[in-house]
Amino acid sequence: MQIKDKVFIVTGGASGLGGITSAWLAERGARVVIADLNRPGQGLSDSVKFITTDVSDSVSAKAAVDFACNQFGSLHGLINCAGIAPAEKVLGKDGPHRLESFSRAITINLIGSFNMLRLAAQAISERAQAEAEETAGVIINTASVAAYDGQIGQAAYSASKGGIVGMTLPIARELARSRIRVMTIAPGIMATPMLLSFPQEVQDSLNRSVPFPARMGRPEEFAQLVGHIIENDYLNGEVIRLDGAIRMAPR
Repeated sequence: MQIKDKVFIVTGGASGLGGITSAWLAERGARVVIADLNRPGQGLSDSVKFITTDVSDSVSAKAAVDFACNQFGSLHGLINCAGIAPAEKVLGKDGPHRLESFSRAITINLIGSFNMLRLAAQAISERAQAEAEETAGVIINTASVAAYDGQIGQAAYSASKGGIVGMTLPIARELARSRIRVMTIAPGIMATPMLLSFPQEVQDSLNRSVPFPARMGRPEEFAQLVGHIIENDYLNGEVIRLDGAIRMAPR
């Protein structure tokens, strides 16, 4: 499937990996809807629209999908980047892990991704019935290497991302009949604004933990992988680690 003139929703597309991905797709001729709780500081145009979206809310998510179809006439893909990264120990100095913080991570990261996925899949399928392209649409979720080797304090985050990994193949198998591919990217340590705000010695330590190349991943490399997945019709039902071969230590 080509990127040019296709319509994509990017959740969490106002900043971070989602922000870079939104801009990267738009630069290559895609029409993009940024679905986020926060409005992007710049980059909106005739081909890049924004709608305030709570991915975990069914009404808000449906409004985002409808908005994309109404603004651009159709929908071809979804890139799920919205998420949170809580850090809390199961047995901390202040007591046990708060249940509400665990539930919030699952609700936003896992349920939110599935919520957007199910609604986007329906919209893509309805449009595709009148077309004969080999791939009708692509859904790309964002997990994390924490799904495989989560660190101490990442129980909630790892569980939410592990759920995304686990649902990739069964959903890809089901949506095959609608010619919709489903993929997941599991990033490692990425140079997002949050990590770049850390002290330099902390950044240097993170860089040294990556086998090769010994640095944080660039958000542009995430966007490039999104683009390759979109354009390579034989990629389906798989999770790709984008991590420089890192395997996270316990802490």
